[in-house]
Amino acid sequence: MVAFTPEERFVGDAAKFQISSNPLNTAFDMKRLIGRRYTDSSVQADMKLWPFRVVSQKNDKPMIEVNYKVQKKLFAPEEISSMVLMKVKTTAEQYLESEVKNAVITVPAYFSDSQRKMTKDAGRIAGLNVMRIINEPTAAAMTYGFGRAEEEKKHILVFDLGGGTFDVSIVVVQKRKFEVKAVGGEAHLGGEDFDNRMLDYCVQHFNKLYSPNLCVNAKALRRLRSECERAKRNLSSVVETVIDIDGLYEGYDFFLKIRRAKFEELNFDLFEKCMEVVKRCVAGCKLRSKSQIEDIVLVGGSSRIPKVQEMVRDFFVGKELCRAVNPDEAVAYGAALQAAVLNKEDVHIVMVDVTPLSLGISVSNGVMLVVVPRNTALPTRKETSVTTAYDDQTSVAFLVHEGERPLVADNDLLGKFVLRGIPAAPARVPSIKVCFEVDADGILNVSVHDRGSGARNAITISNEGGRLSIQEIDKMIADAEKFCKEDEEAREKHVAKNALECYVSNMKKRAMKAKSEDSMDADVAEDLISTITAVEEWLKDNDTVTVVELQDKLKELELKCLCLSSPKRFKFI
Repeated sequence: MVAFTPEERFVGDAAKFQISSNPLNTAFDMKRLIGRRYTDSSVQADMKLWPFRVVSQKNDKPMIEVNYKVQKKLFAPEEISSMVLMKVKTTAEQYLESEVKNAVITVPAYFSDSQRKMTKDAGRIAGLNVMRIINEPTAAAMTYGFGRAEEEKKHILVFDLGGGTFDVSIVVVQKRKFEVKAVGGEAHLGGEDFDNRMLDYCVQHFNKLYSPNLCVNAKALRRLRSECERAKRNLSSVVETVIDIDGLYEGYDFFLKIRRAKFEELNFDLFEKCMEVVKRCVAGCKLRSKSQIEDIVLVGGSSRIPKVQEMVRDFFVGKELCRAVNPDEAVAYGAALQAAVLNKEDVHIVMVDVTPLSLGISVSNGVMLVVVPRNTALPTRKETSVTTAYDDQTSVAFLVHEGERPLVADNDLLGKFVLRGIPAAPARVPSIKVCFEVDADGILNVSVHDRGSGARNAITISNEGGRLSIQEIDKMIADAEKFCKEDEEAREKHVAKNALECYVSNMKKRAMKAKSEDSMDADVAEDLISTITAVEEWLKDNDTVTVVELQDKLKELELKCLCLSSPKRFKFI
């Protein structure tokens, strides 16, 4: 979460604390926006719920529009994500007392090729060398398996239900080797959706009681959403809670008791959707029986919901759920383990991930020819052969798609390019080799080669779906450094201003106390109080003062107070 104000920028908790008063300029949920097109149905649905504004730019790219320092600004989702990463980087550097250059970033298992590449772009903008992109449930499995010495193969299922996405992975663990066998998920299902159901219910309740339409007020909706999220968390440990907001909208208070059973009723279809993903994942793993799953690891804050846990237990016929890992920390811990491996530290782990979605090309009649089936172990290289469709065809257009539907129109287009220079020949005579390579990050490269003429081409999916150009990324890197410098200056200003305000307040109290107790000459006391009051007025009238001016004013006041409060003239009690 990142917030923009007329004076500065806030990231993380600082942004969350002010969102109720500044909802239009607070951006969040970037996982649901990064790597997507503005016209995507999921983006359009989310835009109805987000308080901040999303606009369309070139290549159908969504951009976040905010007012920052009294100017209208547009930020790409990668740019907002990079601000969060930069905050994490700065926090780590302060703790480690050394520079952080490299990173392992986790993403939902069902992230597309475009989403993965744009996540790497976000890391680069933040000044990080992204060494590896790994799937979140895979990272959680590494956390589960680290420290265990399983001699026999053990199948575990990772159920990762977070704030915005849902993933399921089946992983075989043996002697610190982690081999992903199947993945499933929904890139648009998580705690935010449960909050939305609660919010809709509360809005209907309010609008039924009072005439004002709550939906038209972004600030009121944000306050109500925050309380719905709090109530959702409470209902994981109690059977009933209260949503109580004074003066929610146009002077009307809001009060509602909500029971866990009602929350479960509002979200039951979403919980069932989670279980459908689990069923598909188990089927895709081709196990003899679901009883072969020996452990179920719950990850993500929403996995704490009692009804979700009950449905998972019931599906696996009463099997106990593993509570050996912290749902909030498991993914980050697994990423740290992967970083240790890449850093060649003494951590012996082997991790084999898989492709979450099938990859292929469009052939005749709009059918998708799958080249890399889903759940293929990574990294991988797969080849297939195609030919021409009509006589004397000298070029072939290749459209690369990702998805599980038989027709390419129903799958995501990753990119397109043309192979030219094919010698004229009857239809179906030329032999063209198509090669798909997917690296350990799950990122795709495609090349084609006409065996007859030697003509070659390769796809660079750099600008499909609105991906940033190298020049745009470089500009954002420069902007990020500028924002970081501005943030540091704002922080230093806050520190300096707070120091001066505290000193002014303390000295004024002491001077007034000394005056009232006659421990100081009245004229001296009045002189001191007048000096301090003048500084108070100076602070009120000078919003744009610099750090140096604040520090100088503090030194000046300290000197005056020291002179005026010398032992000969001023004795503090």
